[in-house]
Amino acid sequence: RPRTWFNCVSAAQQRSFPRLSTMLPPIPGGVPVERLQARHAKRNFVLALGRICPEKGFHLALDAAELAGVPLLIAGQVFPYPSHQAYFDEQIRPRLGRAARFLGPVGFNRKRRLLSAARCLLVPSLVAETGSLVAMEALACGIPVVAFPAGALAEIVEPGVTGFLVKDTQEMAEAIAAAGTIDPERCREAARARFSLD
Repeated sequence: RPRTWFNCVSAAQQRSFPRLSTMLPPIPGGVPVERLQARHAKRNFVLALGRICPEKGFHLALDAAELAGVPLLIAGQVFPYPSHQAYFDEQIRPRLGRAARFLGPVGFNRKRRLLSAARCLLVPSLVAETGSLVAMEALACGIPVVAFPAGALAEIVEPGVTGFLVKDTQEMAEAIAAAGTIDPERCREAARARFSLD
């Protein structure tokens, strides 16, 4: 098809494509940074947010939060796919209780409140993410991101500045403990400079 051009949403995604003469530079996703600027009192919990399925690694977030001794809130959708439902029923639901709660899907306002109040966002993805809007949203809310360096997550998180890139649940637990050393304003600045919808 003549005059057809392609672009990816991250450099990590573009590296996975064959070299095409019709490939444009990546155009990353963006988030409504200004609408995410609300500030709430920090509370003693960590948050994991997204589609509930095996490749997103929520069971590892449970492991890390338990190691760190910090309550975990999980928010997101369990889609009606047998593998997603089995994952939730077998690996997530049995571990819920006082130290870990499942909130289900949350709308924008509740998500903003949760992100603003959390100690940090955990992103234990087991697949190479093409981008991570939730990580961008967390930074816009002023909270650090603790993630495996899977795909574009390594482009979003600046270690020691806006969060931590970790290799396993032990390092994730240590990063939860260190999350308070990250300056919320540096996170917001990074979001304004790099992840605005504009």
